[in-house]
Amino acid sequence: MTITHGSWEPTPAARWEDAFLSGNGHHGTLVFGDPNDDRVIVTHHTLVRPNGAEHARPPELAAELPALQDRLLAGDLTAAEAFTDHRPLQWVQPFHPAFQLRLRRASPAEGPAHPHRYRRTVDFTTGETTATCREWTSKVFVSRADDVIVQQVTASDLDISLDHRLPGAPADLAVGHGAALTPDGAQLTLRARYPGSDRAYTGVTLVAVTGGSTALTLPGVRITGAASVLLLTRVRRHTGELDVTAEQRALAALPSSYEDLLARHLPLHRTAYERVALDLRADPDERALPGSELLKHPRSTALLERLFAAGRYHLLSSSGLNPPRLTGLWTGDWDTAWAGAFTNDANLNLQTASAAAAALPEVTAALASLIHRQRDDWRENARAVLGARGMVAPAHTDGESGLTYHFSREYPLHLWTAGADWLLKPLVDHDETHGTRDPDTAAALAEVATFYEEFLTHEDKDGHLVVVPSYSPENRPANASWGAINAAMDLSAARHALRTAADYHPAEADRWRALADRLPPHRVNADGALAEWARPGLDDTYDHRHLSHLYGVWPLDEITPYDTPELAAAAHRALQLRGAENDSAHGHLHHALIAARLRDGHRVAHALAQVLDGDFFHASLMSAHYPHRDVYNADAAHTLPAVLIEALAHSTPDRLVLLPALPPALPAGELRGLRTRFGAELDLAWGPEGATAVLRPTRTLRIEVRTSAGDAKPLDLVAGEEHVLTTGTW
Repeated sequence: MTITHGSWEPTPAARWEDAFLSGNGHHGTLVFGDPNDDRVIVTHHTLVRPNGAEHARPPELAAELPALQDRLLAGDLTAAEAFTDHRPLQWVQPFHPAFQLRLRRASPAEGPAHPHRYRRTVDFTTGETTATCREWTSKVFVSRADDVIVQQVTASDLDISLDHRLPGAPADLAVGHGAALTPDGAQLTLRARYPGSDRAYTGVTLVAVTGGSTALTLPGVRITGAASVLLLTRVRRHTGELDVTAEQRALAALPSSYEDLLARHLPLHRTAYERVALDLRADPDERALPGSELLKHPRSTALLERLFAAGRYHLLSSSGLNPPRLTGLWTGDWDTAWAGAFTNDANLNLQTASAAAAALPEVTAALASLIHRQRDDWRENARAVLGARGMVAPAHTDGESGLTYHFSREYPLHLWTAGADWLLKPLVDHDETHGTRDPDTAAALAEVATFYEEFLTHEDKDGHLVVVPSYSPENRPANASWGAINAAMDLSAARHALRTAADYHPAEADRWRALADRLPPHRVNADGALAEWARPGLDDTYDHRHLSHLYGVWPLDEITPYDTPELAAAAHRALQLRGAENDSAHGHLHHALIAARLRDGHRVAHALAQVLDGDFFHASLMSAHYPHRDVYNADAAHTLPAVLIEALAHSTPDRLVLLPALPPALPAGELRGLRTRFGAELDLAWGPEGATAVLRPTRTLRIEVRTSAGDAKPLDLVAGEEHVLTTGTW
């Protein structure tokens, strides 16, 4: 049996990192699938542990800003190191798991010792994780319709409990259990209060038993002689006490059958997942391999197909209340690296890069939800740190606070002003794709433009505005400190933010465009590379995982081989000179995205190979931050689909580039359902005999079509009329 839209394994997960994943953007599950002692780790986007950050505020430094600007402009290259209130580094509240559902069988079954009788699967089209071993079956999904974790088990005798004892759980976590019999089975509760805090979380599981009997075995229950068991679980984070009775009533009011609950969920999940598909004409035998075996074939097109599908599935499943964290929506350990935060200076941005093109507006909506909840905090950042109206986004957030308090001497993230533009870019892409102007996006853009009006007050000797202080995440000039002047990213972001805000607000357009035009041009250094700092005298540091200075190439369209060929050549030289530093997955794939925009398919292929050869993926097809599956992290898993899309097709509001950076190892294939920023759906097929593109536009307009060689041709699109382009006709 060939598998593209799912994966399977012949044994249960031995590590939580290998557990199959499900989620609805609120709740998440990691499912081990052990027939004798099954575990389902439960997560929720709101679960962050108080660590003092819940009370943290941005530093009050605005009064000191003029002196800092004067010192930097006078040539004091370390002046920004004193722009601090001398606080120690404060991490955001760390993301953590809730508990695990434990289902132990009274009579252990033959399982792992007989792999031909065991199989666990994840179905990307439904969101179900299933495990079977002879007569035992367990199925789990997380409902988008009802925001509930649904598990059905066919086993006659089970001990069921909620267990908070996961790696790294605080020893002084105050945990209370509850269990009570009901006419249909039982109700289980677990309440955990964080140490030294009035904040807590509570999990409630409704156990419905078909046949058999139920008895209390505190803190859990024992099921005997059942035909099947249905478990419905929710988690709530709260202050004070939760009304558990109301939660139990809400669960009891849901449909009582797995099939009915699944039927309510599928229109929301399956419809979203199936909008886009990639077929690379892979070997059917390789498509049939378990994920862990397929990962041993890093040159396999079947592996790319499955990772593309898994990436879209995991991205969708982790997007709802929030977009994906560093770990998506999942962790089995309380000690999450970098607090399992939303890191806004590359990671979150890369993970959500494919949202518009890959037809996942659910991801864009989740990102918008996070942004708009935090706009008051962004205003406070601008006021407190830089003395301006408008908004400045933080580099890190736990999802609760959008305040800038995470910074240090080596990471002066409070100086970074480009974050709001990068975070808003997918929302703008969404508007372009759908031909709309979202009023919340418009309002946010106006506030970012207002910030730049108040912040950009200094000029250089040539009359250009100066971005001072300026920070290029997370790098520093070779001959200066981290806080500097005119980082290329800051210049690109300010120009883009002002011009985009002008497009949304015609009444302010002339003023904001004029301000954007006063920003200095990019600088090309002595190596022929686009300089990371446009200010003369600041030398580049090439060996770094971030590629912030190439923001104008990707995700923006400021620098392109078609419109700015000289700058594009300099950007390509900068890409050639960039090192991988610590082999971070996000660095390799960020490199690939920029290479695709610069039409370098060989460099795209090389960056992909660094990840595929580097053992970055777990058997779950979730990824790691470093090679050899070191540090569970969603960057590679969620970014890989964007890399493949960018290599195959790129669009702007008036341009389509077909096969701009096709990797040589992908001689044939088909990408269906892609969305373009000029409002058309695109199906693209290619092979040795040529290529065919089918456009289904929703708007009438003229676009420019370009080939991988750069040849251009105008194309008139008519809304509702299908247009077919073949090799030689574009």
